[in-house]
Amino acid sequence: MDGIVLINKPKNCTSHDIVSKVRKTLNIKKVGHTGTLDPNATGVLPLLIGDATKLSKYLINHDKEYEVVLKLGIKTDTADSEGKIIEQKQVGKLNENLISTVLKEFLGKQKQVPPMYSAIKVNGKKLYEYARKGENIEIKPREIEIYNIELLNVEEDEISFRVGCSKGTYIRSLCEDIAQKLGTVGYMKELNRTKVGEFYIEDAIDVEKLSNLEKMEEKLISIEQFFKDKPSITMNEKELERFLNGVKLPYQNYKNGVYNIYKKNGQYIGIGYIDKNMLKRDIILTHDLYHYSIK
Repeated sequence: MDGIVLINKPKNCTSHDIVSKVRKTLNIKKVGHTGTLDPNATGVLPLLIGDATKLSKYLINHDKEYEVVLKLGIKTDTADSEGKIIEQKQVGKLNENLISTVLKEFLGKQKQVPPMYSAIKVNGKKLYEYARKGENIEIKPREIEIYNIELLNVEEDEISFRVGCSKGTYIRSLCEDIAQKLGTVGYMKELNRTKVGEFYIEDAIDVEKLSNLEKMEEKLISIEQFFKDKPSITMNEKELERFLNGVKLPYQNYKNGVYNIYKKNGQYIGIGYIDKNMLKRDIILTHDLYHYSIK
């Protein structure tokens, strides 16, 4: 079984907890995840099963979309609801027009300072390790991009909004920056990820419903499906044998990029990558390799 299953992660568990649960429930060893969600966050968590664990490099740069609740007037050391209150400040009069105007100021490319409580490494240590010891360290801003941002609701000192953003965007930092623009402080109270690349929350399922392999197979997005928009190459037996043995094959006048690889009988083999007119193997469905033996 190889492919991607979209889980709607609940609160109060880590992404690794979901992986462990699926491994144990379905007795599958090769399970991974991409796009880590914090324990108090919910939403789309793509699980990679079998040979699809090799897909992580194709998923790591995916854009994300979130629905966020920002609590105003209180600042915490972790920039979310799990942290200790370190500052309180009055919240001025808010209205939807003002908030919408402020949100729009965050559209486009910009530099963002990641939160101190994050897994970014500086000098070989994660930032949260410095934070837990009370050590100060310079955090360099990183370039991110906000593609869209939309106000959903305003209720007393809480703002709900939807945001589409690039890889590496910290919503906790975004919440603090929005609060500052509104003349106060704030923290991320709730976070729900509704989209990862082309994976939508509408297609995600609760992990409790993955009670058997049959249910898993119903929801599985195969490697072939994932690369359905990529061009394909069909190989004869001699080419396929060399390809599977790791030999780079010449393919003149082909664009650089990913290609689906098929056997002449239509059987899906996996993907290869062309670079400078040379095709090399990338992800191969290893458990079916005996089917590809040349006779």
